Amino acid sequence: MDKKRQRKKSRRRRLSHRQKIVYMQIGAITVAIFLALLVGAAALTKVLNRREVQTDQKNAKQEQQEEKIASEDDNSADSTSGDSRNEPTTPEPTGEPVSITVSMVGDCTLGTDINFDQSTSFDAFYQMKNDPGYFFQNVKEIFTADDLTVANMEGTLTTSDARQEKTFAFKGDPSYTEILTRGGVEATNLANNHSHDYGDQSYEDTIQYLEAAGITTFGYDRTAVMDVKGIKVGLIGIYELKDGIGRQQQVIDTIQEVKNQGAQVIIVSFHWGTEKSNIPDDAQKTLAHLAIDQGADLVVGHHPHVLQGIEKYQGKNIVYSLGNFCFGGNKNPSDKDTMIFQQTFTVENGKLAEDDVTNIIPCSLSSESGYNNYQPMVLEGSEKERVLQKIEDFSTAINQ
Repeated sequence: MDKKRQRKKSRRRRLSHRQKIVYMQIGAITVAIFLALLVGAAALTKVLNRREVQTDQKNAKQEQQEEKIASEDDNSADSTSGDSRNEPTTPEPTGEPVSITVSMVGDCTLGTDINFDQSTSFDAFYQMKNDPGYFFQNVKEIFTADDLTVANMEGTLTTSDARQEKTFAFKGDPSYTEILTRGGVEATNLANNHSHDYGDQSYEDTIQYLEAAGITTFGYDRTAVMDVKGIKVGLIGIYELKDGIGRQQQVIDTIQEVKNQGAQVIIVSFHWGTEKSNIPDDAQKTLAHLAIDQGADLVVGHHPHVLQGIEKYQGKNIVYSLGNFCFGGNKNPSDKDTMIFQQTFTVENGKLAEDDVTNIIPCSLSSESGYNNYQPMVLEGSEKERVLQKIEDFSTAINQ
């Protein structure tokens, strides 16, 4: 009996010892888990702190960038404030010479008279060709290679039906502006005897449509100063026919006006003379000389519908008549000779150099000899020499 109790007691001690070992193991595991949790929590806290620092740094950097942008905007606003932002700026002379080549052509009538035979009219060719580029395609290369092309706009671009009581009255569709833009023409004189053929409204319409197409207009008391490669070119148009030399004061005033606007090259375009005459009259000579005396650097003319000579006066050129060019006013002129007159001007140290680089390009107002197809072309060979000789003969007579 005692031995049996001792065995039970011994068995309890062994169980108790095993329990202690289990409990110790459980405790160790618990401690390990607890320590692991503590380490994980510490690591997590470190990561979160690092992210918070990075976020703070990012926000600070963004705030600095926003402050920089705001500061630049303020500076920009300050630099554009005041009246000076709308004033044209004249570049400081660099000493480097700058040259521009200007092309001048005569009467361009883009349209017709409603009393003409419409089957052979300018409008008929426009509709038949269905291409605004057709009319100047033979001279476009010249006009796009120069720096400025100026034409006399002999007629109106309007939808008005208020035809004036006169022998010839010309108008074209407003879309005809594309003929000029496609052809490389940048400026047009409007001071002539066909600028109001459909009343004052037609004149205003013509200005509106041309300017909207990017073509500079000038004439009468409206002058223009164009910036061409940094050179300011003053353009003046005078209609002389009504009162001849009575236009003297207008010549003086308009030249002074473009001078006041900083013009470095001044070109005066006169509508004057006698139709079909190759010889300039006294009024033409008087006004041309006056213009140069007042500061014009080049004088050109139109209206006679034929070529006249070139005079050299005070070292400046006077081209008395450029003739017709792209001319819808006659379906078959007997004299189709015309020209492109080019002159190169050089400005150095802000002043016009005393040079005289000119180029006369003989042309015909039609690329067909038997009729007018309203498509000017450059002459070559014997025809070119013939027209050059004609101009030389006319010029010699003037300069004698």
